[in-house]
Amino acid sequence: MPVSAFHEGLINAVAYRDPDHLPLVLLCYAVTALLIWRLGGRVWGMVYVALIPFVNWSFGWAPQWQLPFAPEFGFNPVTIVTGLILVVRDFAQREMQHKVLVAMVIGVGWSFYYANPQIAIASASAFAIAELLDWLLFTFTRYRLSTRVMLSSLFAAPLDTTVFLFGAGFLTFPNWLMSVFGKLLGAAFVSAWVRRHENRSNSDNASSETRRQEQES
Repeated sequence: MPVSAFHEGLINAVAYRDPDHLPLVLLCYAVTALLIWRLGGRVWGMVYVALIPFVNWSFGWAPQWQLPFAPEFGFNPVTIVTGLILVVRDFAQREMQHKVLVAMVIGVGWSFYYANPQIAIASASAFAIAELLDWLLFTFTRYRLSTRVMLSSLFAAPLDTTVFLFGAGFLTFPNWLMSVFGKLLGAAFVSAWVRRHENRSNSDNASSETRRQEQES
């Protein structure tokens, strides 16, 4: 691809509404990053805010996959990434504490620039309800991180899906079922990855404690 065409595509992606918006959009990017940083967000906080408008924008072009043995069950691959948003939010909360709710509002605000207005409104409603539930579960339960990640997603994903699909005008049982499945599948992969690292860390700590006790004795 010629460099000029690549640059043109990049500009069109960043300044989604109008290429003339590019300077203002870049300025808003910088302000957003600075605000997230001041609120305590680092890598996870930045990723969380970026994922929200990206996923909402993706719903406008992503193809609907049909199961060959059950064509009425449509599946949008973006829903897996949507499920990962719930997980990324949990990691972002570890960085930002309760200020993660401010990050959610910022991400939803960017959705109104990059997504169809109907999808953006449906997404805002879904996040306002489901993310608050996810925040409560993640904040007030005392399970280890991998369990909290899966538990919060298990409760939040069905509610988030119902509100979003209803608001966007796509609510059917096949869409709902496959969307929830996709979200929980993404959350399950991340939860398993976190649990593996937790077990490895616990094993290393136990070995270190054993060696310390042996040295003391």
